[in-house]
Order: sequence, then structure tokens, then C-alpha cells
Amino acid sequence: MPTLSDLVCRHTALEPADLDWIHSLVSDWQLLADLSFADLILWIPHRDGSGWVAVAQMRPTTGPTVYHDDVVGAISGKGERPLIDIAWTEHRICREGDPDWSSGVPVREETIPVRRGRGGHFIGVIQRSTNLSSARTPSRLELTYLQSASDLAQMVAEGRFPFKEEEPLLVRSPRVGDGLLRLDRAGRVTYASPNALSAYRRLGLHADLVGADLGKTTADLCYSDEPINEDLMLVASGKEPRETEVEHGGTVVQLRAIPLIVGGGRIGALVLIRDVTELRRRERELLTKDATIREIHHRVKNNLQTVAALLRLQARRLNNPEGQEALNEAVRRVGSIAIVHEILAQMPEEMVEFDDIADRVITMTAEVSLAHVLPRRIGSFGVLPAAVATPIAMVLTELLQNAVEHGFSHKSGNVQVIAHRDSDRLEVVVADDGKGLPPDFDLEATGSLGLQIVRTLVVGELSGRLAVERRKGGGTEVILSIPVQPEIRGEAGSPR
Repeated sequence: MPTLSDLVCRHTALEPADLDWIHSLVSDWQLLADLSFADLILWIPHRDGSGWVAVAQMRPTTGPTVYHDDVVGAISGKGERPLIDIAWTEHRICREGDPDWSSGVPVREETIPVRRGRGGHFIGVIQRSTNLSSARTPSRLELTYLQSASDLAQMVAEGRFPFKEEEPLLVRSPRVGDGLLRLDRAGRVTYASPNALSAYRRLGLHADLVGADLGKTTADLCYSDEPINEDLMLVASGKEPRETEVEHGGTVVQLRAIPLIVGGGRIGALVLIRDVTELRRRERELLTKDATIREIHHRVKNNLQTVAALLRLQARRLNNPEGQEALNEAVRRVGSIAIVHEILAQMPEEMVEFDDIADRVITMTAEVSLAHVLPRRIGSFGVLPAAVATPIAMVLTELLQNAVEHGFSHKSGNVQVIAHRDSDRLEVVVADDGKGLPPDFDLEATGSLGLQIVRTLVVGELSGRLAVERRKGGGTEVILSIPVQPEIRGEAGSPR
């Protein structure tokens, strides 16, 4: 299915600023759908003036939907939807007409013109469709929802919603069903939904919320012995579109204010409320767990460095050259594992930027080499989970050491580590321009401990593929192909 941006660019003549406004509206119009108990479809005029293009759709979580199939991408000619044409040409909310029974259930249609900012031009029309099949005498809650939806729709038509100055939302903003308070201009509660009242009961409120000054009541509950949070008073008064959290007695409640500004004046506000106690408790547990894991990695790194130092000390006391070399190889293998744990000790997750590890392994190999060899990395390994990073670090250590020791002896040369990260695979080539493989080389039958370790890690542990080949022009290249999970990327597209 094409994205909203694709549809707007392909079929309409809207400007980038118009598209930004639409993105802001669509990111927050679940609120309008839930308060209306209705489906919302956003129609934008077609570039050639022949009709309308549906670019976005939202279903309510508070009532039955009208459209079980997606409407996004549909094109409607002029005259096919009269209410949309009226809202667009007359710049007003259109509620005329009887319910439509063409789908087998009664549907009430309304249309809301979308203005970009106060005093700005109109850029589209929202079609609001309500399924009336379950209509009944509305309760106080439903009447409050519908009145609030009417006010919010008027704000959309006046270009006052969404709030462009609103601060970035928290992890997940409260929704209508989580809990809702309606305030008057003075910040007093005129209606409290059962969920909202329950949240305040858990904060320690014993009186009724209706008629109470929300800011003073919340401050008395949560800030009796400490300075009052400034954001709380702004949210609780409904004067600014903000979010905040309050905590008391182990209960954490999230609040979001939506000022209601109709006809140029503030008539009150909606405050959405959500009890996030369990969510914050789990977050604290995860933070504690992450800190414990990082501390474990730090201690493992220290212990491995101690082991490496002991092996190095033992190697110096040996008179047998073969024994010394075996211990020195063990030092390098332990060191490569220690590098991974050192990086993990600094990371908030069990994911590591492997390029740093690869560069340190390459530097370590060059420092202990008797030959004048210059290893270098080409390409990027990307972000790898710890379970993959540790064996790959050991594999890289073994392959580089093999290339330096057996490929060059005491002469100079070059070693390249070429990495290519695909969507779900990591391809690595370690290539040297040394003396190459012996004529009778067989990877399956090799007696080299290093290559046996590499084969065990790549094939057995990582379920990858390993190939050792003669390089064109002389030398050797080892090719690894390892399955890895796709990289997790941030909003800017960079690995994180």
C-alpha cells in the first residue's frame, strides 16, 4: 500500500508545508475518531481538479467501524460525494442529510474542512462516518465524548488542531479510553470518566473530582512536601498542549492536556489520563537489569585481562619457543574476547558497533607481527548482537594472525578485511598478498588449530559458510558468509 507521502506527491498539488501539517494531523487524529465513535477518512483535492484522493484513514477504538476494507488510495470524482464538495467550497462543517443505508447498516456522514494553521488555506476534507447500528440513548460519558469531538472538529476547521507547538509526546500518549477529564475555562473538572476517576483514586483521592480545581487537587496529592512541577500546573489548567507524569504512593499517572479553543477563545480543555504504574515499574527493572549486565561485562573483561596477563607472564618464564608461541596465541584469543566485553560494558543493549572491535583486533595483530604488515578494514560490519560479535571477533583474530604469520614470515605485505552487510547476512573477506596456500591444502583435513577454531565457530556456532581460496595475483583469501538479524536503525537512518 502506498504511503501518505507517496499519495500526496503522486496525486495532489500540496506544498511540503501542507504535507507536514497533514502528517501532524494524522499522527494525532485517533483522538477525534475515538471521541466521535466514527471512522475518519482524509480526502485531498486531485491535482487536475477532477475529484478527491483518500490519503489516510482511521478507525475508532470506541465503537464499530463502517469500513472493514481500506479506503486509502481510492479516488472519487467531483459530485460523487456532495458533503465533501460542500465542506470544501463553503469552508464549514457539513452535517446535512439523512443516514445512508447503502451498505446495509445506517451510516451518518459528516465532513470537516482541514485548514492549515490559523488564517491559513484549506488543504483537504475529513469525512467522518458513524455506524448507527448500535445506536441507543447516550450516556453522560458518550455525550461528553461527542461534545468534545464537536469542539475538536471545529478546531480542525479553524486551523487550531493539531498543535504545531506541542512538545514531543512521551512513549505512548494516553488515549480516550484510558481516562478523560473535561475542564472548564477556570481549570475545574466538569466531567470525569470512570477510568480517570479510578486513576486518581489510586493516587489517593477520596473526594469527587467533578467541581474540583484539577491543578490544586493534583498538587495537593503528589507535591505536598516538595516543590510543584511547573508542567503539572500547565497541563492541569489545560492552558497548553503538554504532557507530564505525577507519582504518589507508588502509583504513576500520565496526563496530557488538549486545550479547546473555539471561535478564537479557550472554552476549556480535555485531559487524557493513563495509569502507567506497571509500565514504569518494568522500565525501572529493565534499567536495573541493563546496569547489572554492563557491570558483568566489565568484570568479565577485567578477569579476561587478568588471565591474559598471567598467560603472558607464564610465557616469559618458558624456555621452550613452541610453548611460548602457544601461550602468546592464547593471550591473543583471550584478548579478542575481552575487547568485545569491554565494548558491551559501555552499551545500553546487547548490541555492538562491530567496526570498533574489528579495528582494535586489526591494530592488535599489527602490533605483535614480526613482519611489516599493514592490515586495514574496508566496508562496515554494522551492528551485531553480542552472541554473534564474540565468535566473529575470535574468527577475525585467528584469520589475521594466520595471514601475518604464515603468509609473510618476515617480509612486508598487505592484509585487507573487507566487510559487506546485507539485509540479513554479513559477508567478510580476509585477503592477503602473501605467499599463498600450500599445493596440498585441504580445509577439512588441516591440522592448524586456528583454522579448526574458525571452522567450528563459523559453521558450527554461527551456521555460516567458510571458504579458503587462492587469491588471483597471489596470496590467500578467506570468505565468510554469516546470517545475522537486520540492523536496527534510528530515525535518521544511522545504526544504533
